[in-house]
Amino acid sequence: MGALVTLELPDDSPILALPWIITFGPLDDDEEWEPVVCGPYERPHALALAESVVADEELMAVVEPLLPRVSADEIRAEIAAAQIAAEDEAVELDEATVYGDYEDVGDEELIGESSRRAAQPQQPPDPAEVRAGLARIAAMLTRPGQ
Repeated sequence: MGALVTLELPDDSPILALPWIITFGPLDDDEEWEPVVCGPYERPHALALAESVVADEELMAVVEPLLPRVSADEIRAEIAAAQIAAEDEAVELDEATVYGDYEDVGDEELIGESSRRAAQPQQPPDPAEVRAGLARIAAMLTRPGQ
């Protein structure tokens, strides 16, 4: 059985409406092969496809939103935010001692706002549903102001 990693978001999060991708990779650190990235999909389709693929195989699937950015400055801002978050996490881990403080750093803090769960067998969406979702994503990404 594989594993699925995704963001846990409130039901009203605007991120849920973004297009999502799936990155499939080895579950075991001993395996070495290039990850396979698929998408974009609507989130429910991405989750269902990921779960149906990894449920019976020793794979990890990471389901995450695409962040459509249309300028180099927007991309630089995202990179800077990710770097600051990584530095903050590294400082927090460095400050933890071997005798107890590490326990104060929960798994959700180590992983960020994501969760890892065992994938359950699930019926993948019909290819026609996925194509319809892709059309909705394309329409959303080509609207002015997106």
